[in-house]
Amino acid sequence: MTNASRRRLLGKGLLGALAARSGLGATDLRAAPAATSVAEVRPRHLVFPRDAGAHPEFKTEWWYITGWLGQPEASHGFQITFFRSRVDGTQGMQSRLAARQLLFAHAAITDVQGKRMWHDQRIARWSGETPGQNPADNASASVLDTGVVLHDWSLLREGSDLRARVTAEDFSMDLRFGTTQAVLLQGQQGLSRKGPDTRQSSYYYSLPQLKASGVLTLQGTPAKADTGTAWLDHEWSEEMLAGGAVGWDWMGINLFDGSALTAFRLRDNRGNAIWDGGSFRSGVTQYTFSQGEVIFKPVRFWQSPLSQARYPVEWVVRTPADFYTVKAVVDNQELDSRNSTGAIYWEGLCEVWDSNNHRVGRGYLEMTGYASALRLQG
Repeated sequence: MTNASRRRLLGKGLLGALAARSGLGATDLRAAPAATSVAEVRPRHLVFPRDAGAHPEFKTEWWYITGWLGQPEASHGFQITFFRSRVDGTQGMQSRLAARQLLFAHAAITDVQGKRMWHDQRIARWSGETPGQNPADNASASVLDTGVVLHDWSLLREGSDLRARVTAEDFSMDLRFGTTQAVLLQGQQGLSRKGPDTRQSSYYYSLPQLKASGVLTLQGTPAKADTGTAWLDHEWSEEMLAGGAVGWDWMGINLFDGSALTAFRLRDNRGNAIWDGGSFRSGVTQYTFSQGEVIFKPVRFWQSPLSQARYPVEWVVRTPADFYTVKAVVDNQELDSRNSTGAIYWEGLCEVWDSNNHRVGRGYLEMTGYASALRLQG
């Protein structure tokens, strides 16, 4: 997608621009019967590899991989995210050109030594049909296993591994991820509560301590093949944000001893927690945090020259596992995704110290809703 195309998308709005690309005018979208919810979030047993694939009957979904290359010290952090959003206004359309689903993708690389981040984004329509059946589709997602393709970006299952390929204007990634631990089911056996209403829940699992390997290219200069550690989150829901929520703070941390830590909170416009949660797993023992057990306390802030948003880039996070100090490796890891998901947010590599001031892990910190209230697209 060219820069001019991205600006047109921003000016028209996502839905209208994609409809125009497909030959459908705004009147066509308004005339389409509104779809009612076709999925209910309730406790159920997640089955793999099926639940590693897409769930187009649900409103929102994402596959999210973060990590670093360079052992023992991180030389580069990376983030690759594929989003899917069901478009309710087009579900009743019969045309094979109807954009029943939108697919977005974000990717970023953090150069730790150079203290700089590169990022890019993609957006395309998907009819919701089986990949390969509709030649009008610019992207697709398999419902059988992990298999998301958006133009020349992809996240695919290859044997027992996952492989991510991204080609952006200033960088590229070709990374492979090998599983070293069992699936971590977040919440109650994979059903993660996100608000006071039980409908504000998502299906959510993680794959921590992934073995990462591959090559990053920055501005045409390939970095040497390297290894590292990664984390995958896969989450899908029908209604996730509680009323009054403007954003969230989240972290997924691979601890150096092999443990895995997740902590999150959803915030209102005063910075108060509406809901919180997470988990800690060490070996085969997992503890799921109850609401009220996770407290985020900001320690140090950084103000973005782009958005003027003021982000906490150092936190003390209290969990039932320990008190952790979480510090951004590079302050400026803000992503401007207004040309795809419509949001500006902070997401970047961080390091973690325990209550004894020992550095114990590394992972990614995500903070949304600081530049403006978050609105999930669809």
